[in-house]
Amino acid sequence: MTDDLDDISRRTLDHYERHAQQFFDGTIDHDVSQNIDALLKAIEAPPPFTILDFGCGPGRDLKTFSALGHRAIGLDGASHFVEMARAYSGCEVWQQDFLHLDLPPAMFDGIFANAALFHVPSVVLPKVLGELYASLKPGGVLFSSNPRGHNEEGWNGPRYGSYYDFDTWQHHLTAAGFSHVHHYYRPAGLPREQQPWLASVWRKPVS
Repeated sequence: MTDDLDDISRRTLDHYERHAQQFFDGTIDHDVSQNIDALLKAIEAPPPFTILDFGCGPGRDLKTFSALGHRAIGLDGASHFVEMARAYSGCEVWQQDFLHLDLPPAMFDGIFANAALFHVPSVVLPKVLGELYASLKPGGVLFSSNPRGHNEEGWNGPRYGSYYDFDTWQHHLTAAGFSHVHHYYRPAGLPREQQPWLASVWRKPVS
């Protein structure tokens, strides 16, 4: 099963490696300020915050966090994204496969997982969430935004994804120890059937 999971990861990352510049050009102007604000407003520690941008891609949001005065560290599995993010944001960026994380314990005030965690196969999602939980300080906050669905999972073209409804996503997060802060659907102001993204905010309890 490990070989199968590693193959899923390799094939998905290969897509991003081959289309890194197109991805940068196509997403650089996306407005995710609602998501950034949702994370930052939920953090109760005094700023500046130490933030992990999990699945940082080419570095758009890293640059925003840094410009706001926070210490932002990026993480991505695609080497081209890591290089681009370092150059674009000026931030520290780690190259790590989501399925083989090596994170420092209790380092981060917040983790920003924007359009990233849905690539993790469901069978290893508890492990990945546990590692993110351990890397947060007590009281730290995890933000996630994923394309929502009805708990289907598999290949969507060259990329693997898991598409959860809120109840299933909440089950995974609470099983990992997180408490629910709030959630919403994006883009804002549209009928629910035109809101393909589920955004949610979760806290690691202080004790």
